[in-house]
Amino acid sequence: MSMAHEATERTETNSVRSRIIAATFEVLMEQGYAGASTREIARRAKVSKRELYALFESKEGILAAMIEGRAARMRAPLTLPRGGGRDAVADTLTQFGISLIREGTSPAVMAVLRLAIAEAERAPELARRFDAHGRQPTRAALIEFLSVARERGLLVGEPGAMASQFFGLLLGDLQMGLLLGLVEPPATAEIERRAQTAAAALLALNPAK
Repeated sequence: MSMAHEATERTETNSVRSRIIAATFEVLMEQGYAGASTREIARRAKVSKRELYALFESKEGILAAMIEGRAARMRAPLTLPRGGGRDAVADTLTQFGISLIREGTSPAVMAVLRLAIAEAERAPELARRFDAHGRQPTRAALIEFLSVARERGLLVGEPGAMASQFFGLLLGDLQMGLLLGLVEPPATAEIERRAQTAAAALLALNPAK
């Protein structure tokens, strides 16, 4: 098989995956988690159930892919350059904060969060998936980043505690306000301000060795 043919197959597969994920979101919003059937998802995505199961194995697998994809984009900035100092830590945290707010407060994420809360008793697996494939890996990635910074002597705090500090400084009650419809999603300038302020505050609270 030629490289061009392989590239075409990958593109087609990614297109089918994207259609299935988009269709799943639509069905979830209309019918809830329990009511969302793979038959209806496949129909809207214009694929066979066989194709759907070949790519995702189950409805739960589609949901995991939805959450994992967005969480991966949140975590992408979390790499500390070799030889970088506290300025590099601040810059990396700022970029991570921007990514986390942009992705984590999007209308799609807010909609899934509201659905998870509404169906917590009837379909608790939705909330578990959201936590296992979204929140936990993102928190773990931040803890790992902060651990590296501490090993280099750039911070003195305990990584888990610092991660909690940063999330609190960055988000405050923003997500709650969005979930309740009390505030509008932040504009780009506000996202950047929040991220820069949270990064600077975390470094001020946790000096170098």
